[in-house]
Amino acid sequence: MILITGGGQGIGAAIARRAAALGRPVCVNYRTSAAGAEEVVRDVREAGVEALALQADVTEEDEVARLFATATDKLGPLEALVNNAGVTGGLGRVIDLDIGQLDTAYRAVLRSVVLCTREALRAMARSRGGEGGCVVNISSTGARTGGGGEWVHYAALKAAVNAHTWGAAQEAAADGVRINAVAPGLIHTGLHEANGVPDRPERLKATVPMGRIGTPEEVAEAAVFLLSPAASYITGSVLEVGGGR
Repeated sequence: MILITGGGQGIGAAIARRAAALGRPVCVNYRTSAAGAEEVVRDVREAGVEALALQADVTEEDEVARLFATATDKLGPLEALVNNAGVTGGLGRVIDLDIGQLDTAYRAVLRSVVLCTREALRAMARSRGGEGGCVVNISSTGARTGGGGEWVHYAALKAAVNAHTWGAAQEAAADGVRINAVAPGLIHTGLHEANGVPDRPERLKATVPMGRIGTPEEVAEAAVFLLSPAASYITGSVLEVGGGR
């Protein structure tokens, strides 16, 4: 079973749909986007793969435990996790940052990754009786560029996600678990509208060497590659999908 957090919209939804090609049951986690998650589930089922939408706030330890337990009960043993859930916590310069924005972003971007990865390792690690598996974290090219002028706090948290990816990969390798990350760049998603800057992609398009904005489906291709047997000797890697920016 493949569990995808934040799978009801945007990049998470694209990954869930593309993951159907792997032929494993897909669990689409969501916090508030129930309609979107159910639509994704319908699409996955139409591809001939078992799927289920489950609501849970993956920033909460008890809800993470419930999510994994229910998904396993309904769809079978966990084979892969995609940590996609997250929010930016808003736009703004460091000098104007509200601590509430930072706390919100921390919980969604980093805490959720740590909690879900821990739960996944407890299920998949061979030393705990598991069969191995893989984890893909959705990071951001902002972890490298710094996000200056827009969301330094978010970029810093994504850099922490990268660090967690590298360190956890080292620990999990002997247990048969691969851990990697995909770092999207400028992508067409609802994130920009949610932050009150719907024109952001077009405004920044000229800064992308490839001269265009990426799609959630392109990010999904990278994520599903890392989930697949084709990536069997890849762990501790961060794959950027940003058109060179």
